[in-house]
Amino acid sequence: MSNQPTQIVQKLWNYCNVLRDDGMSYGDYVEQLTYLLFLKMADERTKPPYNQPSPVPDQYSWQSLLKKDGDELFDHYRHSLEKLGNEKGLLGLIFNKSQNKFQDPAKLRRLIVDLIDKEDWSAMSADVKGDAYEGLLQKNAEDVKGGAGQYFTPRPLIQAMVDAVAPKPGETICDPACGTGGFLLAAHDYVVKHNPNLTKAEKKKLKEETLKGYELVQSVVRLCAMNLLLHGIGSQDFEPIEAADSLASDPGERFNIVLTNPPFGKKSSYTVVGQEGEVSKERETYERDDFWATTSNKQLNFVQHVKTILAVNGRAAVVVPDNVLFEGGAGETVRRKLLYDCDVHTLLRLPTGLFYAQGVKANVLFFDKKPASETPWTKKFWIYDLRTNQHFTLKTNPLKRENLDEFVKCYNPANRHERPSASSEQALWSEKNPNGRWRAYAYDDLVARDKASLDIFWLKDDSLEASDNLPDPDVIAQEIVDDLESALEQFRLIANDLGGAASIESV
Repeated sequence: MSNQPTQIVQKLWNYCNVLRDDGMSYGDYVEQLTYLLFLKMADERTKPPYNQPSPVPDQYSWQSLLKKDGDELFDHYRHSLEKLGNEKGLLGLIFNKSQNKFQDPAKLRRLIVDLIDKEDWSAMSADVKGDAYEGLLQKNAEDVKGGAGQYFTPRPLIQAMVDAVAPKPGETICDPACGTGGFLLAAHDYVVKHNPNLTKAEKKKLKEETLKGYELVQSVVRLCAMNLLLHGIGSQDFEPIEAADSLASDPGERFNIVLTNPPFGKKSSYTVVGQEGEVSKERETYERDDFWATTSNKQLNFVQHVKTILAVNGRAAVVVPDNVLFEGGAGETVRRKLLYDCDVHTLLRLPTGLFYAQGVKANVLFFDKKPASETPWTKKFWIYDLRTNQHFTLKTNPLKRENLDEFVKCYNPANRHERPSASSEQALWSEKNPNGRWRAYAYDDLVARDKASLDIFWLKDDSLEASDNLPDPDVIAQEIVDDLESALEQFRLIANDLGGAASIESV
């Protein structure tokens, strides 16, 4: 069973190569698969042993597709997508704005009859079919030209972040920029794995009241909804994903845990299509009473938004680019307020070469929201440097979960207030151990730094010391590209703030 997801992914993916000759992109293919898989599974659930009523009207059901061929199938499929997109609930979420992207009726028929209908998807475990779909999403993310990688966070990083935060049964979990749902799924799986004796009521609560995700891009919302559904989360009556701009307003809800990798960069010409079909441009800045600073820097806005939606004593782990750590102006205001009002306790400095989006130098910031206080909540800020002298690439040397084992041990999820723990002594920096990757800084030291910068590093870069230690040429080339992309993004942000974005967007 262990290789079944791989076989299914390979079978479905091989067929994508046939469709690419017709001009269908990877993203289009995964989207069409989503529609057809949903219809097939809805049909399967109407039969024994499930005997459930289908949310899909009979005239647009899986059986209605099987009965047709040629142009008649083509027209019926297009019409079905259109009608299902107007339905409420999960149907509307999956099929909203859906379109037939096939060019050849014979190829649509083959996908329906030979590939999808041959499998009993409902009989597969949630792990098998969920992992198969995750495999497709990852392949889609690897398609650099499609740009889908921005919605896909490396799974080993997600797992380490979830392991550090350690969600418990009954805690609510939110991702305000959920992409294809990686954080929500990992948090759900963590709770199940670490609590094998959950009651029926607790399992129901985990699936229906625990998880909440927001995603701006409609095409990604449907992928996320399907991803969760294939993992056994969500139904026609309950769907934890909302198509919305998280930053637009305070949703009013508060969560015990927030795990998120907000989108990097700023597309000022981004078009947003609402649920009712209304079209608007993405906002440049967000005027919110709950924000400490008004800025067009989307990442700073997300940090402020995460602070808002956390419950008191709630825990957050947020992927942020380097500019959040050192940028002046609004950046300094946000950092000083965050350090004072919250317990900002941990930073994981990530190596380059992890993300499908190029030019990303990122970190994970961990903090807890606290009640109002006359004294700063941050006492000690621990940094783990996984960047210096570490070289990863997406294909030849991808990040693995074991690469983050030492960080999780240092974090000490069992009781992070007991640091350093015995298991982190080898990583702990000291004058006797100058190569230690784990180091703490006091609050007073942080706020005394220029602009309260959290962009702190202390390890020597070996590649600067001796030419013998230089990484492979392809790694050096990629790091140069990453540096240039990162610098260009900084210029874009500056240009946006000065009102001259148009002149640099075309660079």
